[in-house]
Amino acid sequence: MSDAPEVRPPVVTPVRVVIALCLIAPFVAMLWVGSYAKMDPAFAGIPFFYWYQMLWVLISTALTMIAYKLWQRDQRARRGGAE
Repeated sequence: MSDAPEVRPPVVTPVRVVIALCLIAPFVAMLWVGSYAKMDPAFAGIPFFYWYQMLWVLISTALTMIAYKLWQRDQRARRGGAE
């Protein structure tokens, strides 16, 4: 047993900040209703209000997938560095 303190990687890392931004962005986009509460520009006859929200369904899926993959990579790196 050694008297040296255990060195752990920092809890807040740039990768974890990116993960948090990926997960928070859809909430901010959807909660800021004033930014998309309008009719124009219409897309294929669908008012902006509706197609903007449907677009965010796809964007949210992509951002969640990116966050998950980054989290997996971060966890593998932490386990590999600790052993």
